[in-house]
Amino acid sequence: MIAFVSGPVAALAPTLAVIEVGGVGMAVQCTPNTIAGLRMGETARLATSLVVREDSLTLYGFADDDERQVFELLQTASGVGPRLAQAMLGVHSPDALRVAVESGDEKALTAVPGIGKKGAQKLLLELKGKLGAATAVVGAQRVVASGPAPWAEQLTAALIGLGYAARDAEDAVDAVTPQAEAAIAAGAGAPVPQLLRAALQSLNRTR
Repeated sequence: MIAFVSGPVAALAPTLAVIEVGGVGMAVQCTPNTIAGLRMGETARLATSLVVREDSLTLYGFADDDERQVFELLQTASGVGPRLAQAMLGVHSPDALRVAVESGDEKALTAVPGIGKKGAQKLLLELKGKLGAATAVVGAQRVVASGPAPWAEQLTAALIGLGYAARDAEDAVDAVTPQAEAAIAAGAGAPVPQLLRAALQSLNRTR
């Protein structure tokens, strides 16, 4: 198992980072939140999980070991593969997922693309007691209560990490704000991966 990769960031895409390790570029699938913390040319260390299939080897990357552990634990539930596990971590932090599971928060799980009401109910039953106790949610909630919306901060950081100027990133976030607000009003939460794609399309149109 490849436990982590460390080296300069050679390339960035909305859900992919290439880390140079010993002269070899390692393609690592990451959530937009993780991508937002990376910068081209700077050294990065990502905890990783290697998923082996008959026709592929896919390396998934995470900001820390806790996120990787939750990624792997999520896949112990039936019907949860690596892509859905990563999507869950793209919408919620590890601690937010722990709180959602332990409190039976069905709405939080249905905010993840690909999870419906019945799927959320099944996951809540199967994951109960498996993810451990939350450690930092209270502090995170205090941060959320003031300042820009978390999704907007994540999106801006991701765009800057991809090489866009701060002003262009802010304009792109403004362009997708109605889409985010509509999703939040519908009770689905802000879908950061979809918003990132929409923001990139907005930036490409203005070039």
